[in-house]
Amino acid sequence: MNLAILAAIVIVILVLGYRFYSRLIAKQYALDDKTATPAVLINDGTDFVPTKRFFLLGQHFSAIAAAGPIAGPIIACQLFGWGPSIVWIALGVVFIGAVHDFSSLVASIRHRARSVAEIVKENMGRRAWLAMLTFIWFALVYLIIAFADITAATFVGKTEELEGHFAFNAGGAVAAASVTYMLLAIAMGLVQRMFKPPLWLMTLIFVPATLGAVWLGTQISTLLVLPHTTWAVTIMLYCFVASLLPVWLLLQPRGYLGGFVLYIALAIGVIGIFFGGFDVKQPILTSAPVFGLSGSIVPFLFVTIACGAVSGFHGLVCSGTTAKQIEKESDARVVGYGGMLLEAFVALIALATIMIVAPEMSKGVAPGRIYGDGIAHFLTVAIGKDAFLFAATFGAMAFSTFVFDTLDVATRLGRYILQELADTRGRTAVAIATGITAGVPALVLGVTGPGGYQMFWTLFGTSNQLLAALTLLGITVWLHRLGKRYWFTLAPMLFLMTMALWSLAGQMLQFTRGALAAQTGASMIPQIANATVAVLLFGLTAFLVVEALRVVSRPQPPSGPLAGMSAS
Repeated sequence: MNLAILAAIVIVILVLGYRFYSRLIAKQYALDDKTATPAVLINDGTDFVPTKRFFLLGQHFSAIAAAGPIAGPIIACQLFGWGPSIVWIALGVVFIGAVHDFSSLVASIRHRARSVAEIVKENMGRRAWLAMLTFIWFALVYLIIAFADITAATFVGKTEELEGHFAFNAGGAVAAASVTYMLLAIAMGLVQRMFKPPLWLMTLIFVPATLGAVWLGTQISTLLVLPHTTWAVTIMLYCFVASLLPVWLLLQPRGYLGGFVLYIALAIGVIGIFFGGFDVKQPILTSAPVFGLSGSIVPFLFVTIACGAVSGFHGLVCSGTTAKQIEKESDARVVGYGGMLLEAFVALIALATIMIVAPEMSKGVAPGRIYGDGIAHFLTVAIGKDAFLFAATFGAMAFSTFVFDTLDVATRLGRYILQELADTRGRTAVAIATGITAGVPALVLGVTGPGGYQMFWTLFGTSNQLLAALTLLGITVWLHRLGKRYWFTLAPMLFLMTMALWSLAGQMLQFTRGALAAQTGASMIPQIANATVAVLLFGLTAFLVVEALRVVSRPQPPSGPLAGMSAS
């Protein structure tokens, strides 16, 4: 089957979804541009800044489009085939994922740009807020573990002698390019802070320099050759340091450069898919069972592709962050719903990178490596096969770039949550909260060793989808208290919660069996940890559902932002 035809069908579905379904959802929220948004009302020039929607769309898209929509589709294709994967991405994003992001953004705007947890607190009470914060922290820790391990895998490879006695290590090239890229971001931050040059000049200098970092990585590929576990722990050390640095020094310049890397990768994907003439080599369906408690399409497809179709992490970005910059209420449709559709396109490109590879060639290969090689094949359509080493290094570095964006944000959010739960401030509290958030994943990765992400990915995906379901639950309670229609949040919430809890039940059983069958303490610890966290997540979800039912059964008169469907 031709890859271009399949991609065209998915794109048509996404366009139709935005044209018709997003408009229907917008009508339910009665978006009104005459109502001043929090960004306009406060407009402090720092956090609350009214931003034109297309500029904000780019910023929001860069924030949500991380490694999840890349790794998830590749893993799902390996497990279940491309057929179920592409259907879930196309339909899931239109009816669930984009609705979740759009609704999170609107709910935050109507609650004075507050976070998901604060929305839950205002509508369901303090106990629900504490449970939600605890759930989010564990979900973030699992996200960090899974992404850090996958990234470490892209930094490891074998040194080979190529033509002309040129020693090349594919993993070392990616590592060198990624480290150089980070140093470039810091340099950009320092130059911007000290000399304040115009942005166009910085762009002309540092974006080409980023591509130069990729070339340099291919030339010094044997310089940073380290074991997998060493890289995993080093990445966590980076997360600790990076989350303590001022945002102007690393986070902002790296995010700016990372946006260009993302858009270049998307352009390469489009060129490869539609002009490369690639055929699909993966099976449409594997031999995996359809239903079950272990390794089945239902429910595990829906938690394996944890982003690209729907992602609870996006609710954290939409609420309290992007919501502070929405200039007009109608912009929420473009940014929230439209931004998620763009992420589905990222997932489609990621899925395409494995669809063109024969099953025997992709078996056991890490998602980052598959994505990097796939982007390389797409890029050589434009620049020729002689540049494959550069192209492959760019593809893998692009993947690691998206991961680092997520790791930084997740570590910072984890620190904020621990400080909120402990009600502590000050430098010491910041360091301790950051150390715990980064230290727990570092300890886990040090114990599990290479390939540990396979042990944690499904539970990460489950926690991510459950977070989306709980966010939709809080929004549904809010809409119910307003006396408004809520079918469009209730239905996807029920589906996501059913699939995630089904998956969680299977994992509790699987991890318990794994712990009992473990031969050593080192192999037993991750199984026990996973089983314990799975039970905890199940319990927190059940508690939040009970709290929601309690509030709905005994509604209180709306107040504040509940007084209507417009911000007061």
